[in-house]
Amino acid sequence: MFFSRGRPNLTEQSHNRNPLKPSQSVIIPAYNEATRIASTLATVHTYLADQDFDFEIIVVNDGSTDETREISELVAQQHNSIRVLDLPHGGKAVAVRHGIEAARGDLIAFSDADLATPIQTLSVFRTAIEDGYDLAIGSREGAGAKRVGEPLFRHIMGRAFNLMVRALVLPGVQDSQCGFKLFSREAAQTILPNLRLYSATDAPQSREPKVTAFDVELLVVARRQGLRIAIIPVTWTFGENSKVNPFRDTINNVRDVFTVKWHDLRGRYD
Repeated sequence: MFFSRGRPNLTEQSHNRNPLKPSQSVIIPAYNEATRIASTLATVHTYLADQDFDFEIIVVNDGSTDETREISELVAQQHNSIRVLDLPHGGKAVAVRHGIEAARGDLIAFSDADLATPIQTLSVFRTAIEDGYDLAIGSREGAGAKRVGEPLFRHIMGRAFNLMVRALVLPGVQDSQCGFKLFSREAAQTILPNLRLYSATDAPQSREPKVTAFDVELLVVARRQGLRIAIIPVTWTFGENSKVNPFRDTINNVRDVFTVKWHDLRGRYD
């Protein structure tokens, strides 16, 4: 069975699985994550293996120059529920899109490789989909949300960016950029063909970490397509080894938001 735990054997044939529960794909985009990818995969696999639904974990190696791919493949050899996809380095947006397109689960989540939002949060997100929402997004703002260890200047820059996002394209969404989101398969299939930025097939390769406003476009498309979005407060921990460059990536993000606004004004997301 595709979503089984570990290597298939007589004692691991989904004996705990509930056929009424939607199966789950978890996508982890990874660029130069050799120091923590094994630990991340162990944490995610341990959590999912204790649940009563079938699952897969997809590591999308985003052209890493360290041993991320090799380590991920070694872990995957121990668990047939883990797959590793290898791409030229095009940035997180391209990696996530590629992972979503390759996913086979009924529900599709993506999470940052540092697990800044704990994987255990997935249960709340799945409940939102069961309650009729089409996608669920993590929010580091609002009642119940918590940021841990974030430098003040990063927080100020992030809030200024979100103010612009709300004013231009996503009124009411306090945090579009949290790296933990969950979609129904139907929602993903509705959103992806309408995206205009960062195609998984024609995006230019990059030589540096590339953080973009991919999430903004994704949510704009979801709204224009009439999808129901659940906004879920999360606990989020700032990563000391974050690859975000506050100044370079802010410029990229602002450019992306204005590009999304342009497409939206022209009705390209309707």
